[in-house]
Amino acid sequence: MAETKNILLVGVGGQGTVLASKVLATGLISAGYDVKMSEVHGMAQRGGSVTTQVRFGDKVYSPIIGKGQADIIVAFEKMEAERWIDYLKPEGVVVANDHAVPSVPVLIGEAEYPKNVIEDLKAKVDITVINAVEVAKELGNIKTQNIVMLGSLVKALNLDNIDWEKVIGEVVKERFVDINIKAFNKGKELV
Repeated sequence: MAETKNILLVGVGGQGTVLASKVLATGLISAGYDVKMSEVHGMAQRGGSVTTQVRFGDKVYSPIIGKGQADIIVAFEKMEAERWIDYLKPEGVVVANDHAVPSVPVLIGEAEYPKNVIEDLKAKVDITVINAVEVAKELGNIKTQNIVMLGSLVKALNLDNIDWEKVIGEVVKERFVDINIKAFNKGKELV
């Protein structure tokens, strides 16, 4: 792979964006790629924006993705996809979780959650919309939505040649490995 690939994962605090990024980076490193990762947590503990930038290829010099450079945006929360859309390449793709997490201003009645977010995104970009929350609930643990999203990302980027089950086993706490492997495989089926 001569070209560097740029992945932007976006969500809100508590959705497991950082863990999914760590699993992703670990898998890419195990496959021999040079990987750089950058995390921004903002007010994550209060439901604020969380972004992780993962770049991989033969040689990567910086973890930072500039505007118009992301090959793919994986949005754990749909409004975050809209917020970060300027970072997507014109030919890039979005994988978005059709899930809303109202911000504090929305919760206290000072703002409204935007309507038609997914429809607006569909008018602008190549997007695959999944409901990772419902899939995670069906599996019995809503916290696995992050790994559902990771499975969708892996499928969208054709990274099936990596032993993701082994990687999940190395990164995720032992008691959650089996359910996260199921979540990962369900996520792959959605793309």
